[in-house]
Amino acid sequence: MQPTLLILAAGMASRYGSMKQIQGFGPGGETIMDYSIYDAIRAGFGKVVFIIRKEFADDFKAIFEPRLAGRIKTEYVYQEMDAYLGGMPVPADRTKPWGTGHAVLCAKDVVKEPFAVINADDFYGRDGFAKAAGFLKKDCNDKTYSIIGYQLSKTLSEHGTVSRGVCEVDEAGNLVSIRERTKIYREGDRIRYEDEHGTHDVAFNSSVSMNFWCFDPGIFSLTEKLFHVFLREQGHLPKSEFFIPIIAEGFMKEQGGIIKVIPCSSQWFGVTYKEDAPGVKKSLDDLIRSEEYPSLLWK
Repeated sequence: MQPTLLILAAGMASRYGSMKQIQGFGPGGETIMDYSIYDAIRAGFGKVVFIIRKEFADDFKAIFEPRLAGRIKTEYVYQEMDAYLGGMPVPADRTKPWGTGHAVLCAKDVVKEPFAVINADDFYGRDGFAKAAGFLKKDCNDKTYSIIGYQLSKTLSEHGTVSRGVCEVDEAGNLVSIRERTKIYREGDRIRYEDEHGTHDVAFNSSVSMNFWCFDPGIFSLTEKLFHVFLREQGHLPKSEFFIPIIAEGFMKEQGGIIKVIPCSSQWFGVTYKEDAPGVKKSLDDLIRSEEYPSLLWK
């Protein structure tokens, strides 16, 4: 069975200031998602599912249907505010989506095979998709999931600090926890982060989560259960969010599951800030010159 790629594209990035998921960066106007889908196809994925807002559906379909027709199956899922609330009304002061964990839950009815989850606006590289496909085809089951781990030094921005989930990994290469570190930046030959206690060093080769997860479809029932717990405890808070790491923690603690941290050699890049856009374009141009990608992906 071919795995599915689930792309989280329902969010609007306030720091970037536009709908960056459909901005073209490649020579033929390719988005970052196009490169992810291209890598997924050559790694053996059979379907891509876009998690989007309903009002963006026409824009997405106009871009991706002509490009992907005959190459990979496509489906569209809408992350609606009232989806999977279990009868709870949407709080009147709630204006933002419920978070990445809820976005995954919204795909429950269309994903029936092992699947990977990625962000729409992150470039993950060929190696990440090859590693994910290999795991999903051979090792993924209802007790064993994985996360593709990126080297921290390969995930920084030159235009400001970043937040990263730093993975604590045991001797067997399994995830123990993800610690959110904010305000991470490079300072000379060191990488540092700031918190309420001051400034601290963090290792260059730390494995970090870039929200590239590999799951069995059994994750959906756990996700729905945990989401309803979240709603009871935090649903009244207008800015509370239900994130994928909450699901991962529940899987490990409540179900005794294992999440393998699979190291990836690819250089990550993305558009955390608007100023990152020229660097993204240059990085793609360099990869095209090195023949990692054709100049036009879908010719």
